[in-house]
Amino acid sequence: MDLNVFIVGIYFLFLIAIGWMFRTFTSTTSDYFRGGGSMLWWMVGATAFMTQFSAWTFTGAAGKAYADGFAVAVIFLANAFGYLMNYLYFAPKFRQLRVVTVIEAIRMRFGKFNEQVFTWSGMPNSVISAGIWLNGLAIIASGIFGFDMTTTIILTGLVVLVMSVTGGSWAVIASDFMQMVIIMSVTVTCAVVAIIQGGGVGEIVNNFPVQEGASFVSGNNLNYLSIFGIWAFFIFFKQFSITNNMLNSYRYLAAKDSKNAKKAALLACILMTMGPLIWFMPSWFIAGQGVDLAAQYPDAGSKAGDFAYLYFVQEYMPAGMVGLLIAAMFAATMSSMDSGLNRNSGIFVKNFYEPILRPQASEKELVLVSKLTSTFFGIAIILVALFINSLKGLSLFDTMMYVGALIGFPMTIPAFCGFFIKKTPDWAGWGTLVMGGIVSYFVGFVINAEMVQGWFNLEPLTGREWSDLKVAIGLIGHLIFTAGFFCLSTLFYKPLSDERQQDVDKFFENLDTPLVAESTAQKKLDNKQRRMLGSLIAVAGVGVMAMFLLPNPLWGRLVFILCGAIVMGVGLLLVKAVDETVENASDDEATA
Repeated sequence: MDLNVFIVGIYFLFLIAIGWMFRTFTSTTSDYFRGGGSMLWWMVGATAFMTQFSAWTFTGAAGKAYADGFAVAVIFLANAFGYLMNYLYFAPKFRQLRVVTVIEAIRMRFGKFNEQVFTWSGMPNSVISAGIWLNGLAIIASGIFGFDMTTTIILTGLVVLVMSVTGGSWAVIASDFMQMVIIMSVTVTCAVVAIIQGGGVGEIVNNFPVQEGASFVSGNNLNYLSIFGIWAFFIFFKQFSITNNMLNSYRYLAAKDSKNAKKAALLACILMTMGPLIWFMPSWFIAGQGVDLAAQYPDAGSKAGDFAYLYFVQEYMPAGMVGLLIAAMFAATMSSMDSGLNRNSGIFVKNFYEPILRPQASEKELVLVSKLTSTFFGIAIILVALFINSLKGLSLFDTMMYVGALIGFPMTIPAFCGFFIKKTPDWAGWGTLVMGGIVSYFVGFVINAEMVQGWFNLEPLTGREWSDLKVAIGLIGHLIFTAGFFCLSTLFYKPLSDERQQDVDKFFENLDTPLVAESTAQKKLDNKQRRMLGSLIAVAGVGVMAMFLLPNPLWGRLVFILCGAIVMGVGLLLVKAVDETVENASDDEATA
């Protein structure tokens, strides 16, 4: 068997084992969808970080780094800025919502009709995004192993499905943490090798090929530098909005209390700030070496740039590292997909099946339906990925940008503004989504490059300029018209019914009431998390270090020692953090 296939196969089995081991943590829907709101900050921070991270980072984003230098890092630094705002204000507020799913918060704030509108309108966006991530993974996996793209998409999707359905949010978030540790160890090692091979960071930047009038920071194919500036500014605005609204607050609902939610956001911020300098160093190095990826991967056509990271690992890293990288890519994509699966099934069960179809359903029935729903959404994601794969000329980078700007962003507007603007009619929620749909339609299908060139008397725009400008126009349109619609709805505000006013008052009261969890039962659960996950990660570290035995030069063997030591060290630190003093104490009543 091919070595890389063997490594990925072992990793798959390890992930499935996590789902099996953590199944005992799940007995209720709260356990299944948010870990019972009992997780420690380092697990929650890992899943917050990993949900913004997938194989797309190593394919579409790496290809963008190969072509345009530092420009792609703007997206990830914007994520870091969003997480910083989580830390400074939003993360504790999100945990204090005291809900199982984010749509329950929407119901409290905007009423039952909006609960159903947001339940059904949000699912397509997350399924499409997960399909893009899965397709990005299949591009790399099929390129390495020679598997058919269709086969790769189906097999990968099924592994994610098995893990997510078996263990629920406990398995999802536990695997996110392990995957984060492995990804960071592998990518740090690759970045170190790239820096050494390139003669230092300064040399890599100096050698990066830029056209006349361009720079490493802004990238190539730009006649108007101002377009890059506009794009960068609104990307920061978009990512701030996407990471700080009720719909994406699910990242912190699993935290055991407000303090742990806040620390989780800080961890995600730190990792996302460091990430771009680590992840894209190999792509910048390859570009500076003058490697023609189109010649190296002739069958890839316009997507040849997506193979930049893979080329570096194949040519400059020791034997076996490709398999470890693919395992890391699977990890990144799975973490995004399984979070989407778990969240979607949670929303369907808690915000449609239980309140509309089966108000008297038992917890056992709801958990069973949750697993069936996760299975359905997993199959839907696989089908979307297969469809995206059939669109041969599609740019993964541009597609991800368009989905975020034209589908994801308008949904966050009422979910963000509703935190701060209290006196709005309930129809402001669904009405803002309708306005957002109209704006997205015009930007996506009516406005074109020729129209913009005529409006502003511009020279013909390059393909990159129009892609960037289209994203910026979409965001500007939503900021003016979609957000404007929500704000203007305050002019039509009328006092709510007593029942609705109680829900709204409860929503804002929860936001302002800190949550604390310090019971002995919680402390015992904390220890269980540390011991079980720490042991798993330490074993994974030993497995990586065992790759020292592969036939490589000494420096190549040391690379695996470094990777494995990082992973095992984190595992041992978790095991060491177990508080033995609470193991024999009697349980007391939880305070949260």
